Amino acid sequence: MSKSAATKLLLAVLVSAGLALAQSYSHAFPRKGATKLFENDRVMVWDATWPIGVDQPIHQHKYDMAGVYLRYGKIKVTALDGKVTVAQPFEAPRPLYQGKGVTHKEEAVGEPGDPERHAIMVDIKEYTPPPFTLKPGLEPSFPREGAKDAIDNARVRIWDYTWLPKKPVAMHGHDKDSVELFVDAGTLLTKLADGREDSKTVAYGDARFVPRGQVDTEEAVAGSPRAFIIELK
Repeated sequence: MSKSAATKLLLAVLVSAGLALAQSYSHAFPRKGATKLFENDRVMVWDATWPIGVDQPIHQHKYDMAGVYLRYGKIKVTALDGKVTVAQPFEAPRPLYQGKGVTHKEEAVGEPGDPERHAIMVDIKEYTPPPFTLKPGLEPSFPREGAKDAIDNARVRIWDYTWLPKKPVAMHGHDKDSVELFVDAGTLLTKLADGREDSKTVAYGDARFVPRGQVDTEEAVAGSPRAFIIELK
């Protein structure tokens, strides 16, 4: 074998080994401190904490991810090159978005009794739904009065919305699949276009999926629920 051929072979072996190594990291979830809330064709939704004193492995985020931090807790992040970053404090609740492919290790930093970081994380699957349009004259679910635009990119649009007590939202159609992540408790009465009604009491940290095509009106009949609503594009 010539020197040139041997060099090419060595490079091919190294590239293959590198690709195999890159693909060997497990997905970020499941892991210690994380519980799957539900899964469907569009998403996997996780209730995640960063327990103090628990060693976490290096992992790779294989999906685009959105969610909301419910509570701040100090963590350190270790990159593949060994660089360590200690995350800075933030005010919760706080929405988040992260593109797929991030590979790192995250571990809680602190003493027993310190606050542990808590979040609801939504893995967004690689799925392209068929074309869909609302019926003429029907308003989309968002934007709406009182809804704050939190994050908007090619994959998601996240709204921060609070249902006011005894103030029904006008009839609307959900033109996108969405995930509602609740940060304040209350009871919502949903009236569907076909006459069915559904009453649901939600708590801090709850999550629910609303499919596109659903036509309804909502009313807070107890409390004033607040949610970060992730519309999937």
